[in-house]
Amino acid sequence: MHLPTSNPIESLDTDLAYQKAILGSVSRTFALTIPLLPPVIETVVGNTYLLCRIVDTIEDAADLNPETKQALSKFFLDAVLEKSPVESFVAPCLAALKNYGNQDELDLIANTPTILRILHTCSSKDQAAVSRCVSIMSKGMSHFHGKQTEAGLKDLNEFEEYCYVVAGVVGELLTTIFSNHSVDFSKQIKGHEALAIAFGQALQMTNILKDSPEDKARGVSWKPAGMSQSELLKIAYQKLQDSMQYILLIPKKDAGVRRFCFLAFGLAVLTLSKIANRKQFNHKDELKLSRKSVMTFYTFTKIAVGSDTLMKLFFHTASSALRRQL
Repeated sequence: MHLPTSNPIESLDTDLAYQKAILGSVSRTFALTIPLLPPVIETVVGNTYLLCRIVDTIEDAADLNPETKQALSKFFLDAVLEKSPVESFVAPCLAALKNYGNQDELDLIANTPTILRILHTCSSKDQAAVSRCVSIMSKGMSHFHGKQTEAGLKDLNEFEEYCYVVAGVVGELLTTIFSNHSVDFSKQIKGHEALAIAFGQALQMTNILKDSPEDKARGVSWKPAGMSQSELLKIAYQKLQDSMQYILLIPKKDAGVRRFCFLAFGLAVLTLSKIANRKQFNHKDELKLSRKSVMTFYTFTKIAVGSDTLMKLFFHTASSALRRQL
């Protein structure tokens, strides 16, 4: 008597269906942008986002001390790098996060084996890029776990380093993945790789500024100590200028990749402009873009990515409040 064996294609389809569903639960923005990518790139980028989200969840757990966060980060990294079984991360992590409020993120952690199974179906080049990204992010966040203070990070250099390990490295990852799947892009980006770091950092600076009231309420700040909002917005604007250059290097024929990047970029521009128009705000919800404005911009990107002029025009118009900070 032969026992029925599971069909690997059906198993992968089930795993991918979970990846798509949980992505929609943990991030409305990325659930909107990642499906714009070509299917192979969509799978690996969606997968990486979820792995990074697990690292973020450990980071965001307010009732965990730095030592516990560092230990969990190491268990997670060892599981990703296949140095230890994934169960040796999942069980202690869920136990440590028993009081954590976000059920979708807890569900994601419980399904870490599913996410890693999908990773191992990607090409060896893509897997290597993801492992590098998760390693730098996980070790970097562990380093910064002990630096959480109300006063903020020591100086601008430390702030830049933090933005690199949590987001600049993602810009590098995206560049590697895009290059692995587009010969034309890999030629275009040669010599301009630093723009990818600025692209990631611009998105992270947006999050840091947007989330600053909530961070302050829990007694931490990721802003550099002693720097005003206006000074930070100037730096963010410079990063956005580099980000625009980065997007313009993506060949027009790679329309999905261009649109994915331009959509994330544009939403950051619109959010930072809202911040620039306010002296202060008490909650990130005050900066929330309306669903209508997000969908209007989403529709606009479909046309805009075919025209460098249209993309530049959007940036110039939408960033006028930021330029006033200069």
